[in-house]
Amino acid sequence: MCKDKDGRLPNLRALDKRDKMPNLKAKEYKKFEDIKYVRKDGSEYWSARELADVLDYSQWRNFQKVIDRAMIACENSGHEVECDFAEVSKIVEAGATSKSIKDYELTRYACYLIVQNGDPRKEVIALGQTYFAIQTYRQEIADHFNQLDEDRRRLVVRGDIKQWNQLLVETAHDAGVITNEEFAIFQNAGYIGLYGGLDVEDIHDRKGLTAKQKILDYMGSTELIANLFRVSQTEEKLRKDKIEGAEEATKVHYSVGKEVRSAIEKIGGTMPEDLPVPEKSIQQIEKEQMKRLKEKAKKGKLMLDE
Repeated sequence: MCKDKDGRLPNLRALDKRDKMPNLKAKEYKKFEDIKYVRKDGSEYWSARELADVLDYSQWRNFQKVIDRAMIACENSGHEVECDFAEVSKIVEAGATSKSIKDYELTRYACYLIVQNGDPRKEVIALGQTYFAIQTYRQEIADHFNQLDEDRRRLVVRGDIKQWNQLLVETAHDAGVITNEEFAIFQNAGYIGLYGGLDVEDIHDRKGLTAKQKILDYMGSTELIANLFRVSQTEEKLRKDKIEGAEEATKVHYSVGKEVRSAIEKIGGTMPEDLPVPEKSIQQIEKEQMKRLKEKAKKGKLMLDE
């Protein structure tokens, strides 16, 4: 069964417009509001073609890649891809003639996933993330997290870590972590605190990884959640306490990592360095997800470009 046409799950509270989305009619959000359609039943949707233009994607094939990644994330979160990415066609003028092109009617949730998977260097992407209510829909994912299998849990949490790491980089920079060397020391400190003295190189060795393989891509969901807490709490503390200086920021990251480790110990959990290493990397799981979506596409259930 499909979720509500606006992308929400039936049992979730409606979005409070005062929560996380101040003044949606503000000038910077108007571009998203202007391309929103409202059906007779009151449900909202956005045209993927029009959203691509607003997000500064001049070529559809590049935007289709973003949609593909968003579809994977949609499936991983327990939503039905066909419901949030409704397949449609539209007629456009092509010189003296007209032709039919592919489009999607996107729910707000689908749009949220698209901006989450868009180019983070684009300022308009950041605006889109705010407009489409990141925190509200992260809660939807969290509500269904326990129903997901381990592979999907890993993908969901790894995606959250990616977003939080981007925020942490910006916040750490604002605090005074400027050079590559300072940032490497800063990042290492968090791992040392969480992993009981093990640094990034030690964790690589313990997991049997090569230098090019990222340790976050070879963590199970439990280990990823511990690191998500480390990253998100460090970002929040740096920002709220208005930490200044690379050295002080590094101390905060180490301290937060150590506190997360202490919390795991208090509840009798397994230390992160002792958790098993998954057989499949995040990239392998993503490839499997894409293969499954393409198989659906071949059966006519989805329109997914190669």
